Amino acid sequence: MFSAASPVALDSDEKITLELWSRPGRRSSRLRLRARIVLLCAEGKSVRSISSSLHTRPNTVSKWRGRFLKARLNGLADEPRPGRVQSQRYPADVQQRILKKIDERPPEGYAQWNGSLLAQALDINPAKVWQVLRRQKISLARKRSWCVSTDPEFAPKAADIVGLYLNPPENAVVLCLDEKPCIQALERAQGWLKLPDGRALTGFSHEYKRHGTLTLFAALEVATGLVKASQFKRRRRKEFEQFLDELVEIYGERELHVILDNLSTHKLPMDEGWLARHPQVHFHFTPTHASWMNMVEVWFSLLSRRALRGASFTSVEQLGQAIRSFVEAHNQDSHPFNWTKAKVGPKGLRPSIAFQQK
Repeated sequence: MFSAASPVALDSDEKITLELWSRPGRRSSRLRLRARIVLLCAEGKSVRSISSSLHTRPNTVSKWRGRFLKARLNGLADEPRPGRVQSQRYPADVQQRILKKIDERPPEGYAQWNGSLLAQALDINPAKVWQVLRRQKISLARKRSWCVSTDPEFAPKAADIVGLYLNPPENAVVLCLDEKPCIQALERAQGWLKLPDGRALTGFSHEYKRHGTLTLFAALEVATGLVKASQFKRRRRKEFEQFLDELVEIYGERELHVILDNLSTHKLPMDEGWLARHPQVHFHFTPTHASWMNMVEVWFSLLSRRALRGASFTSVEQLGQAIRSFVEAHNQDSHPFNWTKAKVGPKGLRPSIAFQQK
């Protein structure tokens, strides 16, 4: 049973402070409750009447009344929680130390840093290392690659090719030509796997058998998206010239502008032989390390993803038939590729982490 207690004596400053704390506002609900308990105790009300009016337990009223009498206003604050304070465990510059360490070479015998190596080198807990890396959105295992063209004639070459795409010569055909060498005819164990719940999972095994390779030459017509393709066993200047002869036979005496990469079989020997016999054909070479400007590379990606990836072939002939079937299906619904890039040019690199100098 809770007996009646004598009223709590308050001075004017304490009363004003408690009244401010008891009002709704930025104060926490716990502090407002404690302030109201002390104010009611100062009015001489009993523990039970206070607990009933504030909808709390009598033990709570007695606790904060006793805390106030012992430490006055400071007694209404929360006591320190158990556990180690993070700021006492790690210095303030630990994040900068971790980020700067990443820029240094890893220890002998290692190709790159990982969380354990960083923690060992800096003598801190690995959990702190991963905490900093997650906060900075840094993945030590993920690598990004890039290829910056070093061609001194990048601008005029790129402008020439983009000009052919946007404004081709009148009554001329613009072709993007390239080859995809060594396409493997892989025989994979395919079928289905019956699961315990009665469903069937289709797929293929990682085991496979090789049945040879072929090389595919393809030319994409920029204006229509149509593809002309031929298959050969090897990729030499001989096969390249043979494919060009097929294109000239298809288009007759029409002017042809052929976009090519810088493969050796596409270059100097052609100037003295085949090109001299076919003056209606003009070659346009992409800048060094910029074969992505050749639109036929987009079609090769479609071929790989839609007709070759995961498929099974028991012979090179079966592989060749699958490629021919895809070419026919593509040409039935072909359409030109539309680029949305406003400018074509080399792009500079910028760091993703900015260190603050103090």
